[in-house]
Amino acid sequence: MSRLRPIGHEDRLSLVEHLDELRNRIFICLGALAGALALTYAFHHRIVRWLNGPLPPSKRHPITFGVTEPFMTSLTVSLYAAIVIALPIILWQAWSFLAPAFEERTQRGVRWLVAIATALTVAGILFGYYVVLPAALSFLTNYDDNLYNIQIRAKDYYSFVSLVLLAVAVVFQVPLFILGLVRIGAISAAQLRRNWRLGIVIMTAIAVALPGIDPFTTALEMLPLIALYLVSLGLAGFFERRWRPTAAAAER
Repeated sequence: MSRLRPIGHEDRLSLVEHLDELRNRIFICLGALAGALALTYAFHHRIVRWLNGPLPPSKRHPITFGVTEPFMTSLTVSLYAAIVIALPIILWQAWSFLAPAFEERTQRGVRWLVAIATALTVAGILFGYYVVLPAALSFLTNYDDNLYNIQIRAKDYYSFVSLVLLAVAVVFQVPLFILGLVRIGAISAAQLRRNWRLGIVIMTAIAVALPGIDPFTTALEMLPLIALYLVSLGLAGFFERRWRPTAAAAER
């Protein structure tokens, strides 16, 4: 395996060299995922207990059925956690492979974009864990408890938690998405302000489409989505004024 080296925008590589570069970066991604999986499986007891934290105290030991389900559930949880840990390395390797196709100024912008997106993702996961999940699970696991013997299956619970955390993390990317549309000129800050009611309707529709079949979870996902949209309106006006001179200079 040839050693990876930084590739500049002006470098010209053959098809074989590109394939060799891609192979090496895939090996790095697989190695990072394997190492992360070994780490998360070694500490899967702590990860499972952490995921059980938002459950009401009386229901913090989800049940399993079948001989292999405890092992497969722990392995699946470890794999999910490993993907989260290895994701920065995987994304960095993907970007490192694609970066030489872009100019240096664009590369610097993407680095900032990745950093901000990572921070928003972490904020979304923390918001989902500490705000959305406890409230949603308290409502769902006690709903009509006088009619049902409510037991929580581990496999279903961890799938639900993963989907909710992923959904909230995606929700927190709304400012980046809106600023991206303003940056490429697809929409202006003035248009966003004039059509803010339509924007709220769209955010509500997105919240309904996100994971969480009950109205309570949907509402908890919708509130930050609308709040982030309104914050994005102010950010769009601020950055549009800064980007306008740069765009004018580039056209000369």
